[in-house]
This record gives sequence, C-alpha cells and structure tokens, in this order.
Amino acid sequence: MSRPFLKMNGLGNDFVVVEARSAPFSPSAEDVRAIANRTNGVGCDQLVLIEGSDTADAFVRFWNADGEEIDACGNGSRCVGLLLMQASGRDEATFETKAGVLTARRAGPTQISVDMGAPGLSWTDIPLAEAMDTRGVELQVGPIDAPLLHTPGCVSMGNPHVVFFVPDVDVAPVRQVGSLIERHPLFPEGVNVGFAQIKARDRIRLRVWERGAGLTKACGTGACAALVASHRRGFVDRTATLELDGGDLHIEWRASDDHVIMTGPAQIDFTGVLP
Repeated sequence: MSRPFLKMNGLGNDFVVVEARSAPFSPSAEDVRAIANRTNGVGCDQLVLIEGSDTADAFVRFWNADGEEIDACGNGSRCVGLLLMQASGRDEATFETKAGVLTARRAGPTQISVDMGAPGLSWTDIPLAEAMDTRGVELQVGPIDAPLLHTPGCVSMGNPHVVFFVPDVDVAPVRQVGSLIERHPLFPEGVNVGFAQIKARDRIRLRVWERGAGLTKACGTGACAALVASHRRGFVDRTATLELDGGDLHIEWRASDDHVIMTGPAQIDFTGVLP
C-alpha cells in the first residue's frame, strides 16, 4: 500500500514523519536506510513513526539514518508536538516514547516547548563501560602529554551524550573526533558527541556528531545535554541559548523539579508518499 509521509525539520535537523495510528507500519533497518538515503530515497536524519497510545495522544518511535532505533530525539519531539497540537486544536500534547512520556506546549507562533524530563547523571544512566564521575570522565583525544580534547562531561537525555569543551567550535575536529568517539568502548551503546564553546553565562555555541546520523545542523537532546554538562562544571547558569548550525534553542534546567525544558521552532516542509 502507499504510505503518506510528512517531511519536517527542527533547525534543519530533518525528519520523515509517518502516521501509523490507523495503518500499522513496521520498517526494517533496511527500509529506514532506504527512506533516509538522500540520493535514492526521501532523505532525512531520522525517521519518526506516530503510533496509537492508550494513555497519551500517541506513542512515538525514532530511527537514525543508519537504521538503528533510538529512544529519544529532541528536535523530532518538537515536530511531533506541533502535529499533535494541530490535530487536536489544543496548545498542549503528551506522547509516549521509549525514553518516557513527554509533554509539548506552544510557546509562540512558531515555537514549541518540550519537557524532556530529568537528565540521567549516573555512569549507569549513560551508560559507561565502567564507573566514572560523569561531570568529567577519563577520556582524551590526542597525545597523552598534550591531548587535543579531554575530560568531557556525560549526560543521558533518554539517549547517551558526551560533551567536550572547546575554545572555538568552528575549528574543532568535529567530524574526525565525532566518528572516532561515537563507537568508543567506553560507550557500550554508542554515544552522541557534542562540542561546546562557552560564550557567556547564558550562551553556548554547539555542534553535535549524532550517533547513527553524523554531523547534523541541530540536535535537541544534544543541546539539553550540553546545558546540563556545562552547568555541572560551573560554566553557565541553569538557562542558556544554544547556538547550533541550524539556529538557536532555548534550554532551561529547572531547579524546581530537575526537568530540562527545550524550546525552539518546528515546521512542515512538504508531504509525499513513500516509494
């Protein structure tokens, strides 16, 4: 049967979104790779599937472009929140993911806020292969006596993140180090690799090498993880603007309930039918 889809993006991080509440869809890893292929397929960073739920507005699943299913996707969550609110006419939507139940709210004409829940900060939450203080783990890139990068922070936002702090992210070896660290033995489930430049107490410049997708224009969970990792080291306050290649995200790590709130744009690019 033909399968309609929506092409969406959040700050240039792009998605193929498929509605599967009325007609089940179970893509294989090969299907996902074919859909995500930018030469012969539709092309996307992630595939997003909206399924039925008995307790929320929907159950949402995410796959990276390499065909691996993942538990969480920040920019994709904003896109789903937009769709569910458009369908219901309400200014709030809740949806289940493998990382937990998320709540999305309208934050302006083009802005969506998503409560991403509390970050995981234990080494078992990431997870790491051995016990370490996740404020600054024992990991370095380059010569032992003069490493290029070292002592990154680690955070789980429903998916694993490692955050290196760099003086200038625009000249940092994001592609080389990202591809090297993504499958490092310290991270048994792989890891998203962030490179954060602290510009002020309320501003971070960030680039992210995403596990299974490579360098993307924006990573929502990566922005959340960078704010948390930076605050834990005392570099920034609990609220900051994250400057990504695709645009800005506003991230707040609330002291009241430990939840991370991500606010940014989401938009529909076009519709189509999967081949």
